Amino acid sequence: VQLQASGGGLVQAGGSLRLSCAASGRTLNSYTVGWFRQTPGKDREFVAAISWRVGKTDYIDSVKDRFTISRDNAKNTVWLQMNGLKPEDTAAYYCGADLRLGIYRAQESYAYWGQGTQVTVSS
Repeated sequence: VQLQASGGGLVQAGGSLRLSCAASGRTLNSYTVGWFRQTPGKDREFVAAISWRVGKTDYIDSVKDRFTISRDNAKNTVWLQMNGLKPEDTAAYYCGADLRLGIYRAQESYAYWGQGTQVTVSS
């Protein structure tokens, strides 16, 4: 499966963005898809994940009440709706996918990755 992440941009604090992770080559129905973010000099950080097969989503605490991960079967796309953005959300955001059953927070658990999309939140 090939992944294409998009939707990043520059937004003021309190604003919203919707990131998309579009897949080609395979349907995402069988995959767990996760969103991660990375800032310069730091490790990639788990943000959220969704698994259709086990019917679960997972979020880190800092985004739990602000971000929503969802899927669009018709478009073979996973969305990350980000509301109430804060300057500390500034990062390059990446989507990853894996066929293993379950929800995983470790980036090593994801075999397929899209390129990053930059999110910048100004104060």
